[in-house]
Amino acid sequence: MKMVKSLILGSAAALVAVGGAQAADLPVKAKAVEYVKVCSLYGPGFYYIPGTDTCIKLGGYLRVDVLANTNSDHTGNTSGAGGANNRFTNGYTWRSREDLNIDTRTATEYGVVRTFFDATFSWTTDNYAGQGNGATVYSPIGTVQAPNNASSGAVAGGTVGVYYAFIQFAGFTIGKAVSQFSAPWANYPGNSYDGLVGGGGTITGVNQFTYTAQFGNGVSLSLSAQDQTQYYQAGVANLGAPATFGVVGNTNTFGLSDYAGTIAPDLVAMLRVDQAWGLFQASFAAHNNHAAYYGGTELTGHPDDKWGWAGQLALSIKNIPTGPGDTINLQGVYTNGATRYNIQDLAGSAGANTIFGGTNVPGAYQSIGFGLAPDSIFVTGGQQQLITTYGFRGAYVHNWNPNWNTSIYGAWAQVNYNGTAKSYLCGPTGTGVGGSLSNFFSAASNLTSCNPDYSIAQIGTQTQWTPVKNLTFSADFTYTRLDQSFAGTLTFPGAAGIGKPAAVYELKDQNTYMLLLRAQRNW
Repeated sequence: MKMVKSLILGSAAALVAVGGAQAADLPVKAKAVEYVKVCSLYGPGFYYIPGTDTCIKLGGYLRVDVLANTNSDHTGNTSGAGGANNRFTNGYTWRSREDLNIDTRTATEYGVVRTFFDATFSWTTDNYAGQGNGATVYSPIGTVQAPNNASSGAVAGGTVGVYYAFIQFAGFTIGKAVSQFSAPWANYPGNSYDGLVGGGGTITGVNQFTYTAQFGNGVSLSLSAQDQTQYYQAGVANLGAPATFGVVGNTNTFGLSDYAGTIAPDLVAMLRVDQAWGLFQASFAAHNNHAAYYGGTELTGHPDDKWGWAGQLALSIKNIPTGPGDTINLQGVYTNGATRYNIQDLAGSAGANTIFGGTNVPGAYQSIGFGLAPDSIFVTGGQQQLITTYGFRGAYVHNWNPNWNTSIYGAWAQVNYNGTAKSYLCGPTGTGVGGSLSNFFSAASNLTSCNPDYSIAQIGTQTQWTPVKNLTFSADFTYTRLDQSFAGTLTFPGAAGIGKPAAVYELKDQNTYMLLLRAQRNW
């Protein structure tokens, strides 16, 4: 009996084991595929991230620029090798760029939570720099600031840029975004040229903490604290220290940058009215100028902080009678100790002009034009003297048909130094003698006017052709004039990096131009 029982139990166990093995080999029923669903809550292009209630949209563009008569990929020949107007000046500069942006939205009981990220991947032509011995170096790392590409002439080099990275929630914007001070078109009222003066910029974003209140009927108010260090410091110049006067290799006494640590962010307020006819915007910014020491240590003392400010008005008029979609964009700005709210970050070289040209003055080798626009200047034992600027920019855009449009645009900025600042620079006689420019405008110089005031004027036109949706070809021509107030001649010490010899140069107004050809595919 025991034997029979054992046989029965053993057989049952074997059957169970076999059944288990067979069951393991059977195909498992697949789960239903969760297809990506369209999210129509926030406009076209959004999709639900599978398994979440978050919607996502991918976008970007691929852009190719060819720029004629410039060493810069955006601002034209207003300084350095470009401003030299000689064999170191590029006939062209080439840039290819891919942009990628990621936009997410999530509906919550507190409203929509949004994140936005935008990055670029660029390859840009570099420049040749002279060595003063008949040899040159291509984009020499260590002798120029931030070479365009990761390594000189590298086949697979290039640069990565982070433009925007911010969170929006319950009226707050936190992170890197366009300044609330800027008009909605930022640097581009009707152009692709990056270097227009006459208003706010930061098209590549600035770190900020902003609250925006919506009052209805298109009226909104934004209050913002934004980082000043990257885009809004035009210069706090210590005239007691030697520096380069816009040209690498030249030592003089215009001053060194003498910023101290970050103390206060810029404070911005912006009132905006959006209507069917267009928009109106009023912006205000307060900017703290925080200098370091007169000399190398704490014992040398320092000037007091000074707050600068900027105000701007902007107006856009849409659908004017000249044609469907035609637009006029206008803005005007005034600054005192806050220069970058006028001569914006991508137009920075317009605040540090050094342009060479021809001359008819007997005994002069060439001519040169200077124009510098810091936030403030000071001398040892003295206080900061704030620099005043004002200006405007605007454009008219006409649509010939759905595929073609043409714009006419212009900009202007005036830079003024107060009497004390001029005396620091030019001395009591107004000829540079006894001022901080004495070593640069040497005894051999013959200045009839030592006046750092100047203006920048720009005018241009752009035509765009869009043969198919999201593919645009454009041509943008810009003329720039530097109207400076120095006059007479100076003995220039030379600049080996751009091939300029030590010689007598006439102080003279200067002109330059740039042509931008662009192909861009948005996606």
